[in-house]
Amino acid sequence: MRTIVLLALLLSASPVFAKGPRKRHAKNVIVLLQDAGGIATLNGASIYGYNAPLKLFVQSLPQVGLSNTSPAGQWVTDSAAGMTAIVTGQKTANGVISESADAKREPQGGTPLKTILEYAEEHGLSTGVVTNVEVADATPAACYAHAKDRREWGNIFLQIFAPRFGDGVDIAFGGGRKRIYEQVKDLGKDLDTVARQKGRPVYASLNEVPSEATRALAVVDGEMDVPAAAHRAIRALSQNRKGYFLMIEWDAHTDNPEKGLPHVVAFDKLIRELASRVDPEDTLLLYTADHSFDFRIHGGSPDKPLLTGYEEWRQSHDRKKEIDLPYVRINDTHTGEEVMATGKGPGAELIHGYFPNTYLFHVMMEAYGWKEPAEKRPNDAKR
Repeated sequence: MRTIVLLALLLSASPVFAKGPRKRHAKNVIVLLQDAGGIATLNGASIYGYNAPLKLFVQSLPQVGLSNTSPAGQWVTDSAAGMTAIVTGQKTANGVISESADAKREPQGGTPLKTILEYAEEHGLSTGVVTNVEVADATPAACYAHAKDRREWGNIFLQIFAPRFGDGVDIAFGGGRKRIYEQVKDLGKDLDTVARQKGRPVYASLNEVPSEATRALAVVDGEMDVPAAAHRAIRALSQNRKGYFLMIEWDAHTDNPEKGLPHVVAFDKLIRELASRVDPEDTLLLYTADHSFDFRIHGGSPDKPLLTGYEEWRQSHDRKKEIDLPYVRINDTHTGEEVMATGKGPGAELIHGYFPNTYLFHVMMEAYGWKEPAEKRPNDAKR
C-alpha cells in the first residue's frame, strides 16, 4: 500500500503527468484553398488523373473534417463570404469582403473584420497571397482587404498600400492586371504612381521580381503559374525568423471540366511537394474549399475515360450552364453541402467532425498560439 501511495505522489509531481506534454505552436501557416473544390470534385479529379478513387495526396491525410460553407442569411455561399468566414471567424453576406454581414445594407459598408493575415501582420510575421486567378478577386482579397462589394477591384487592390496592421501583405502574386489598373484609374488614381510613392512596384510578371525580394507585388494578365509563385513566395516569406502566413489558391470550378479537374490534380501535386519540404514541426498546412460545386459522376468504369463525350458536347453547345455526359453531369452553379477540410502539422489535430467554416479561423489561431476575441471562440453550440 505504501508503495502505491508513493508511486501516485511521484506521478502527480511529474510535469508530464501533471500538465501533459507541452503543446508545440506553428511558426508558419499555409492555407491551401481549392476554389469550388467540393468532395465530388475531388473524387472526380482522382479518377480523372489516376483512373481510380482516393489517389489524391489530400485524401490520404488522417485529420479530416467537414466544413459547412453557408453564408449569413442564405444556404449557398460565394467565394467572398466563404473565404471571409475562414479568415475572420465570422459569417458575412455573399459578395462582401471581410466586413460584417450588414455591409450590403449600409451605404458606407459594414464593420471591417480582422483577418488572420492581419493578425499575422500585427504579430510581426510576413504574409502573402498567391492565386492562379485575379489577385483582387474574392479569395485573396478577403485575406488583406475589406469591401462591401467584391467587384471593387480598384479599391481592394489599393488597400495593399494602406494596411490596417503592420506593413501590409508582403507578397501578392496573381492575375487581373488590366482590370485592376482600369478600376484604379476610374477612382482618379494612377496605380504605378501610387506604387512608386509607396516604394512597391507592381511587376507585370513573376520573372521581373528581384530574386532577393522579401516583399513583392506581381500582377499578370492571364493566369499566374501557381507552383512557381508558391515557391517564390515561401522563399521570400521564410526570411522572417518570426514566421509567416501564406494563402495559396487554385481554382477548381468544373464548368469546364477539362480545366477544373486537372487544376485539382496539379494543386494536389504541389501540396504533396510542399508537405515534403516544409518542417512538419513548425508549419501547419491547412487544405479546404470555400464552397462546393454541382459536379456529379453517375456512371462509368476504369476502362472508359471519365469525360467521354465532352468534346462532342462542347462543339454542339454554345451555353455551358448544364453539361450532360454519359458518366458526368455538371451544373454551372455553387452548391451548399459541406466541403472537406484537412491538414498536417501543428494544429491539424483540431480538424475533425462537422463544423462551420468559421471554425477554421479558430484552428489557425490555436495553431499560432494566439488569443482570439471571446465572441469568436467556438463552443459546443457553434460546432
